[in-house]
Amino acid sequence: MNKREFLKASGSVMAGALLSRMGVGQAPKGAAAKLNRTNWAGNYTYKAARLDEPGSAQEVQQLVTSISNAKALGARHSFNDIADSTGDQVSLKNMTEMTLDKVAGTVTVAAGVTYGKLAPWLDAQGFAVHNLASLPHVSVVGACATATHGSGVHNGNLSTAVRAIEFVDGTGQLKNLLRTANADEFNGAVVGLGALGVITRITLAVVPTFQISQIVYENLSFDQLEHNLDAIFGSGYSVSLFTDWQHHRATQVWLKQSITGSSTPALPPLFYGATLQKTKLHPLAGHSPENCTEQLGVPGPWYERLPHFRMNFTPSSGAELQSEYFVSRAQAYKAILAVEQLRDKITPHLFITELRTIAADDLWLSTAYKRDSVAIHFTWKPEEKAVRSILPLIEEKLAPFDARPHWAKVFTMSHERLSQLYPRLNDFRALAARYDPSRKFLNAYLQNVFGA
Repeated sequence: MNKREFLKASGSVMAGALLSRMGVGQAPKGAAAKLNRTNWAGNYTYKAARLDEPGSAQEVQQLVTSISNAKALGARHSFNDIADSTGDQVSLKNMTEMTLDKVAGTVTVAAGVTYGKLAPWLDAQGFAVHNLASLPHVSVVGACATATHGSGVHNGNLSTAVRAIEFVDGTGQLKNLLRTANADEFNGAVVGLGALGVITRITLAVVPTFQISQIVYENLSFDQLEHNLDAIFGSGYSVSLFTDWQHHRATQVWLKQSITGSSTPALPPLFYGATLQKTKLHPLAGHSPENCTEQLGVPGPWYERLPHFRMNFTPSSGAELQSEYFVSRAQAYKAILAVEQLRDKITPHLFITELRTIAADDLWLSTAYKRDSVAIHFTWKPEEKAVRSILPLIEEKLAPFDARPHWAKVFTMSHERLSQLYPRLNDFRALAARYDPSRKFLNAYLQNVFGA
């Protein structure tokens, strides 16, 4: 979902200017990073001394062998310091090749490719990926490396589509890991948080293109979730519930259903007590739905319906914060009620919360590792002090449900807590040490994750 659109009426902040491309041969140490260069949301200012923009895997190799501390930089859509470095940031934005293998059923994309670029190109050739990132402007590599997820009770997160990874490790060597050949190690590397090296290419499984229709319902009582949570979230290919945590209800239900052939989607007037929309809606009441994807049951291509906002809408940088926590679907109703107890603390600082489902997987650092999950997502107003005071309260309420935080968003959990939530975190740390023996890719973010 293009959550930046939530802020259309609330203004924007100045984006950090990107540096012009500098070839590795011309500037092996990178160009000096401009001051006040920020992430997309503007809530984090990068501290990296240099910004490099290589155009090939070979240039990445040259860079990595010539610098002592580095971190890959994607589309700048993380809300924390995961992509920062005390030395160089390696931006992959100039690496945009895409190759489709129809026989193998895979697409290989270079590290600078975004879902917004991949999806229409793939669809034009009769194929699709099984799900999409919330925001189409995020990079494929960055989304997969942080377990960004999409939605659907039968849909694994975006990382589960990965079939191969090409990356430059801490010694400057170009490495390849295959799902079919490297098994357990591959499962450890996919959600890699940038700890193993700089990913240069990634291969995803594709499926035949498909059609989706979208219907919105209003005012679903949380009481319906006690006995019908699985049925509600299983009613479509992808289902999202929006809430402001007031009045014990979801303000809207966005129901996305797959369309077979020339079938026409049903438009029942009630959905578990929620009422069918009369006009096209924006998730936030009172906001224009102009940039929202088509609703009212109008079928369309997967990439024009799975996001809540149209792909050709390009957000400007704007002030917001995001947090997200993943709990077992079996415990989701109780977890929602636990968060609801904080409603009067949450709502004044909140734009919207979205509830979605993600299927279980075997990726070591996936937020859905070994359990079908429900994601509780918060899009906050740009009030960092207040939000950071609320997050520990939310994390405390969710502690009995072993809630895992989204790696690329704002959270306050310590290494000790993360170790309890991810049973293979120590295995991942050992894997990172093997590929990065000099700890070239270790930054403050990973120090917290690893406890180092």
